[in-house]
Amino acid sequence: MSWLVLTILSALLLGLYDYFKKLALRGNAVMPVLFGSVAAGAAVWLPMALWAWLAPDQLPPVVRAVGEVPANGHLLLAAKAVLVGASWWFGYCGIRLLPLSIASPIRATGPLWTIAFAVVLFGEAPTLKQWAGVVIVLGAFFAFTFVGKREGIHFHRHTGVWFMIAATLLGASSSLYDKYLLQHARLGPCQVQAWFTIYMALMLAPAVLAWSRKANRHPWHWHWSIPVIGLTLLGADILYFTAIAQPGALIALISPVRRASVAVSFLLGILLFKERQIGAKAVCVAAIITGIILLA
Repeated sequence: MSWLVLTILSALLLGLYDYFKKLALRGNAVMPVLFGSVAAGAAVWLPMALWAWLAPDQLPPVVRAVGEVPANGHLLLAAKAVLVGASWWFGYCGIRLLPLSIASPIRATGPLWTIAFAVVLFGEAPTLKQWAGVVIVLGAFFAFTFVGKREGIHFHRHTGVWFMIAATLLGASSSLYDKYLLQHARLGPCQVQAWFTIYMALMLAPAVLAWSRKANRHPWHWHWSIPVIGLTLLGADILYFTAIAQPGALIALISPVRRASVAVSFLLGILLFKERQIGAKAVCVAAIITGIILLA
């Protein structure tokens, strides 16, 4: 299967992933939902990691590789767990505070910041087409500030908006780091996904324990969508990592195509959560998707 098809399938699952997050966070505290979703993914990979270590000959090579990560590779993957964990925490907080039809489009501007980082850090020069994409995405983001005001959301001072911006910037950094891990550090897709998921669950365990001991903590209740978040992302990420690892894969195209998931989450927010301002938001989302395509 080509890396482009894998990326499109990953985008569809990511749209569902945002929907399940919003569903799980309705009236729920962020930390236990985040930990529960990450733990669901870790619960899939931990037995395979142990199996790959104890009896590698019984596994196919792609899974067997999970047990063959060198010591420096584990350090790199632990660093990714910290980076992604911070991005997800901000993202979960933002989705909890904002309508899904606003939170997801903000998150979809990630490719813009990936290009900005590439320009600043690596001296890359965007083409005229990419500059046009930058202008369109920024214009759509600015237009969202007016749409948000109709729902009482003032972008310059709304905590949820700043949470989503922080999550987006950290996510853009993670995209660049993924390319380094998969193409330069020579780690495989299963190795990256398995170990950063396991490490993130281990890192979040003390945080969720500290949350549980707070007297004034936000209420929490179990919901079936909590583990489904992690399992949906598991499928989306393995498709994404496999796409990046293929020879000739273009991260500059993979990133914007994957962000087309905003169309899925936007529609689900409108249809299932009955969110408002459909027409104005649809124009902004269409502009963001257009800009993202130009960024490729």
